[in-house]
Amino acid sequence: MSGPGGVKIRPATATDHDAIWDILRPIYRAGETYCIPRDIDRDEALADWFAAPFTAFVAEVDGRILGTSHVGANRPAGGFHVSNASFATHPDARGRGIARALGEHAKAWARSQGFRAMQFNFVVSTNEDAVHLWQKLGFTIAGRLPGAFVHPGKGPVDALVMFQNLKGETNEP
Repeated sequence: MSGPGGVKIRPATATDHDAIWDILRPIYRAGETYCIPRDIDRDEALADWFAAPFTAFVAEVDGRILGTSHVGANRPAGGFHVSNASFATHPDARGRGIARALGEHAKAWARSQGFRAMQFNFVVSTNEDAVHLWQKLGFTIAGRLPGAFVHPGKGPVDALVMFQNLKGETNEP
């Protein structure tokens, strides 16, 4: 899939591991947006990113991988119809539409797989760029978890549950 700004999104492969780790490493080390140990090593991080039930994708511009996502079922059994996704953009590529392209792709891919909705379980409230983007892409804040994330510089901050119906229904949580 190609999007605006020449962003090409495709399934990730093992040959993309170095580029994905280059994206994930500074984000995980900062500890400001994911509930991932800040000292996670490369192999553990990649195993998590590629773990079932998720499918990993990369976003390329001019052959350079500038972002990654993984999309899959939020929960099994009774929650199988709701998807979940995570996103990461290379620090050098912020503000270039990579996250938007990955978000739009994730929604389209989830719809094509038969998911009826997408839910983000734990969006750190201080990640204002992400919250703003997800709202622009049609997600609503379905819930707020007070002090659920311990930010390394700000202490306990809220985490948000964000939700969007993908089948044209109303988006009320």
